Amino acid sequence: MYTQDNLAQAIAASLAPQRPLIQRTDGLLIPTRAVSSTDSNGDVFHLFEEKPDLTGLPVIEAGQPIGMINRNIFMQSFARPFHREIYWQKSCIAFMDKAPLIVERDTSIQDLSFKVIAGGEKALADGFIITEQGLYAGVGRAADMLQAVADLQAEKNRLVMESIDYGSVIQNSLGRASRESMRRTLVDHFLIWEPRDVVSGDFYYFHAYADGFLVILFDCTGHGVPGAFMTLIMSAFLQSALNEGDHRDPGALIAAVNRHVKQAMGQIDHSHGEADAEPVSDDGMDAAFCWVDTQQRKLTYAGAHLPLFIRRPDETDVVMVEGDRAGVGYATTPMDQRWRNHEFDLPEGSCVYFFTDGVTDQLGGKKGIAFGKRRIRESLQQNAALPMPEQRSALMQTFNAYQGHHARKDDVAAIGFRI
Repeated sequence: MYTQDNLAQAIAASLAPQRPLIQRTDGLLIPTRAVSSTDSNGDVFHLFEEKPDLTGLPVIEAGQPIGMINRNIFMQSFARPFHREIYWQKSCIAFMDKAPLIVERDTSIQDLSFKVIAGGEKALADGFIITEQGLYAGVGRAADMLQAVADLQAEKNRLVMESIDYGSVIQNSLGRASRESMRRTLVDHFLIWEPRDVVSGDFYYFHAYADGFLVILFDCTGHGVPGAFMTLIMSAFLQSALNEGDHRDPGALIAAVNRHVKQAMGQIDHSHGEADAEPVSDDGMDAAFCWVDTQQRKLTYAGAHLPLFIRRPDETDVVMVEGDRAGVGYATTPMDQRWRNHEFDLPEGSCVYFFTDGVTDQLGGKKGIAFGKRRIRESLQQNAALPMPEQRSALMQTFNAYQGHHARKDDVAAIGFRI
């Protein structure tokens, strides 16, 4: 198990740039001899011959740069007939670019990159002149600038990924109590929780009471970091709803969470508001809330888009019960929205399942269409006699094979248990 310290160290070691980070243009400075307008083209020719790696020569006057002589252009010109005879003794400004890119040495790498891009191919080929308070200091190469930009981007990505990876540790830790309670309470169960992007917008909750247990699966708006933020918000509002309400009434719990979200985030229907009104959020979740009374062997389910799948031992088919078609917390969901409770008897050996839409909506197969609820039911029916962990393996094998080369579309989460 990673701790905060060794996780950060491991990520830093694997992603840290191999070169020191260059933040300013002075880190790219190459001290290079400059020529003046009094130097002849013959002098420049000899300098280029002596230093084959010299791509350009700055031209200065009174210590200030006035131009740049490109090596390739200069040498090609002198390869032409009679150019030596005509230009050899003349001032080097004859072949000087009078508008080179000139930057101060304290310019940030980001600003420098914008200037190089604005300068086009010339700046990429010739490089740039670096000054200090307007006086010539040296030159810089575009290739070095591109490497510095790449290193800075890699460092930013490293810091972001370090934060997200540790966010995954936190999110896993928040679910630990539910996972441990599930293991203690349910002899035969499975949990699937596969974030698409390290952290997830899908989450789960499980709590055992003296007379039964409450199990919840929810799918928040988005995935990755935005989705993970929403799971934290929803978890907090869920706890508030549980503190205030009856854990035996799933429909009322969903309604309470809905009110908390809409009040806290100001999510009301703005469809008739002013065109220039301040942007507002419209985020929420789909969810399945389920209370199981272990003494009466009864299940009470309420759903916001997420259905319930149930298979009793005396039945051959997996029955699907649709939840209400109202999401939790969204601007268009009324503040006083109610969710219906559905009650079922649970003979011994009954199997209960919930899935987020990351499973049902995943594209795949030869036609690139959604996995759908039908394939879920088929897999559950075929493997209902197996222990829940084996049902999980069979289902995910079918799901992954169906997905094939298609990209994972969303977070994937599911809960199954036998009572």
